[in-house]
Amino acid sequence: MRRTAGKLADGREIIYFDDSAEAPPRVAVDTRDLPATQPMSEVRLDPLTREWVAMAAHRQTRTYKPPADLCPLCPSTPGRPTEIPEPDYDVVVFENRFPSLAQNVLDVSSTVDGEPLFARAPGRGRCEVVCFTSDHNKSFGELSPERVRTVVDAWADRVEFLSSLPGVEQVFPFENRGEEIGVTLSHPHGQIYAYPFVTPRTERMLEAALEYYAAHGRPLFGDVLEAELRAGARVVEESPHWVAFVPAAARWPVEVVLAPRRQVPDLAALSSVERDDFASLYLKVLHRLDALYNRPLPYIAAWHQAPVNVGREELWLHLRVFSVLRTADKLKYLAGSESGEAVWINDVTPEQIADRLRSAGTLT
Repeated sequence: MRRTAGKLADGREIIYFDDSAEAPPRVAVDTRDLPATQPMSEVRLDPLTREWVAMAAHRQTRTYKPPADLCPLCPSTPGRPTEIPEPDYDVVVFENRFPSLAQNVLDVSSTVDGEPLFARAPGRGRCEVVCFTSDHNKSFGELSPERVRTVVDAWADRVEFLSSLPGVEQVFPFENRGEEIGVTLSHPHGQIYAYPFVTPRTERMLEAALEYYAAHGRPLFGDVLEAELRAGARVVEESPHWVAFVPAAARWPVEVVLAPRRQVPDLAALSSVERDDFASLYLKVLHRLDALYNRPLPYIAAWHQAPVNVGREELWLHLRVFSVLRTADKLKYLAGSESGEAVWINDVTPEQIADRLRSAGTLT
């Protein structure tokens, strides 16, 4: 892989990750006349749940479902400059033009309305876009293993860098796929958020992991992984270094967890062999997901990593891929119980999900 960093017209960073050193040099200049960005992000603490909520009203003007010939994530062409100045690329990462969190946000008062109960802080972090391919019509599952490996290297590079930024407490790479998920740009891409706090789900997982380790002297996720392998009923795919399984308490009608057999805190800690092995296994899983209903499956692929400053010894890197699609043409809605009280009700058992995925087809 070759890495080349540059700047866009408004000063945002852009980084090219090429599959090999044989790729053309990345020297194209962003010719657009763009004003300097000034995100107005802040975070507010809900005193009833102790959870942070990000406020980013400037995102209302972000690009929304443009036609393919106006896609801002495609390479630039003569007379039509985009977010990527080059005429072609392998993998590219750049700072989001409409970020939920950013480094250059303005300071805000420490409370809302001067009320101590309503804590407030600048939304200081960073949001990046990761484009997996220059081909607008491809999906992640159609990438080559070599390209997936480049994406993993790009993720790892950004996780290491973003974790070093002042005030960043957690880094979250993810991909949203499909209109049912809420995707507004159809070009195959993901995002990375660098949060100024530890996310609620991670806090809950860390609390459980610390309690379990204190009682048993072993990592909780490691024992969960061993139990899933012993049972076998929910295992979808295995490889020398990774396991893909449907969790025993799956919330979603389609949900798969991919985990390394070795405990690592984040993507940057994966070995070269583990990165290669993940690329092969993940493509098999994505193929099964698309074969499940014989249509492209809308999904969220969420990397759960240890926070930057806590839980490094207790938490275990894993990828969770889940979908709102419960049949080929029916959605799982988060209604009263899920949205109101965060109590999930699944219409299918995890064992049924795993069995359907195992039967859904394999790569040829």
